Amino acid sequence: MVDKEWTKFPRFSKEYINGVELFLDFAYSSGRAQGNEILCPCSKCRNCCWARRDVVYDHLIAIGFLKGYKIWVNHGEEISSLPIVNDDDMEDDIDGLLHDTFRNVIEENGGNDGPNEEAKKFYNLINEAKQELYPGCQTFSTLSFIIRLYLLKCLHGWSNASFSDLLQLLKEAMPNLNIPESFNKTKAMIKDLGLDYKKIHACPNDCMLYWKEHETDNFCEKCKVSRWKESCDVNFELQQQNEQKVPAKILRHFPLIPRLQRLFMCSNTAESMRWHEEERSKDGKLRHPADGEAWKDFDRLHPIFSSETRNVRLGLTSDGFNPFRTMSISHSTWPIMTVVYNFPPWLCMKPEYTMLSLLIPGPQSPGNDIDVYLQPLIEELKELWEMGVETYDVSRDQKFQMHAALLWTISDYPAYAMLSGWSTKGRLACSCCNYDTHSSYLRHSHKMCYMNHRVFLPANHAWRLNKKSFNGKKELGSAPTMLEGIEILEILKYFNNDFGKNKKKKKR
Repeated sequence: MVDKEWTKFPRFSKEYINGVELFLDFAYSSGRAQGNEILCPCSKCRNCCWARRDVVYDHLIAIGFLKGYKIWVNHGEEISSLPIVNDDDMEDDIDGLLHDTFRNVIEENGGNDGPNEEAKKFYNLINEAKQELYPGCQTFSTLSFIIRLYLLKCLHGWSNASFSDLLQLLKEAMPNLNIPESFNKTKAMIKDLGLDYKKIHACPNDCMLYWKEHETDNFCEKCKVSRWKESCDVNFELQQQNEQKVPAKILRHFPLIPRLQRLFMCSNTAESMRWHEEERSKDGKLRHPADGEAWKDFDRLHPIFSSETRNVRLGLTSDGFNPFRTMSISHSTWPIMTVVYNFPPWLCMKPEYTMLSLLIPGPQSPGNDIDVYLQPLIEELKELWEMGVETYDVSRDQKFQMHAALLWTISDYPAYAMLSGWSTKGRLACSCCNYDTHSSYLRHSHKMCYMNHRVFLPANHAWRLNKKSFNGKKELGSAPTMLEGIEILEILKYFNNDFGKNKKKKKR
């Protein structure tokens, strides 16, 4: 009998790495190897590719062991040696999920003032978790079944209408099932777990958000356009009563702070959030963003922030896409994603750890007006940087003040122009050279040309004196200096932003 519990541990843990070595020793000693190669059981090769021991080792560490491969029949294990599976391991740990999510509520709600709103949500979910899916059911509770069904909806892209029809069909076929009757009631149940987003109405011309002090406004304060869609099918009297009103544009905001706090509620991810400092190999080789100069410079400038290894380092990325899978429809929706770089490199770029923060609707790209939609995210980032939020670390069983910093952005050049505000086309297209950009206009092709890249070479480089291969001139200039943050703030100190699609264009 071979112990396979190590496959459930994180791939960077000592238990998992030792388990990989034991698996390789077992596979090569069982006589199933062909020469010095065995079938690779990683999640990508799936026992279909033969590889050497070192290659299989790298695959298992970087990609992971194939899920469901519990009897190693391709590597010498007999079916009769399969250990007895405990049915308790197959059950959903709903109680653990609820206690991790509402841990602070449980600890702080010990007074005699009665439960607060968060505590009421917790107790309601506890009651639903205790309800049987049907009389005598030992496998699922109502809450665990709904969570599993909702997960399938998200993974396979079911529509809301199809999800409601499925619930109705299950109720008709099995009347004893204790499940909601529609998608909306299911969403209300899932919402208390924190798996929800906020809808913020926006001006259709991208002038402003109906947010904070403008939350109750019905018209844009700049362009005076109505907040609501105008439809002939809607009764005018109901419109006056704020009923049947459909917003013209909706920004969807997925709060970042509770999701970062939730990373510390699971013991595996809480330990991974310290990997960049405690587990990373510090031999001078570039394997992780923490080995780069930008990370090290940030640590030198902010020693108090870097002294707490659990403080979060973030990257921001954005790009437009057409959600309709056809090029005949012109539509551009812009997601704003945040990436957590505390994780090891084989986790930080995984889809499950890339967090969707904002979803900016189309049909047109927001352009420079993207700053209007970034306001909710920027407010969260300022709170995380300046004050921090109290967070419970389950791996150390203690609370700490979690701070976060946005280190950089990842985007192509058009998106970079939108996020930074610096135009990436025309005479001053280079954001590094800024006002010292050397550009030439090609009169016949009607394009801009940039030929002074040799200024970044060493002063004694041979190409600086090579006239024939370049523009016919020697290059004796020095590299331009990049703008510092203080300089940029001083330049933009009295700059008045004018957002909106219908603003008048200024004469050249």
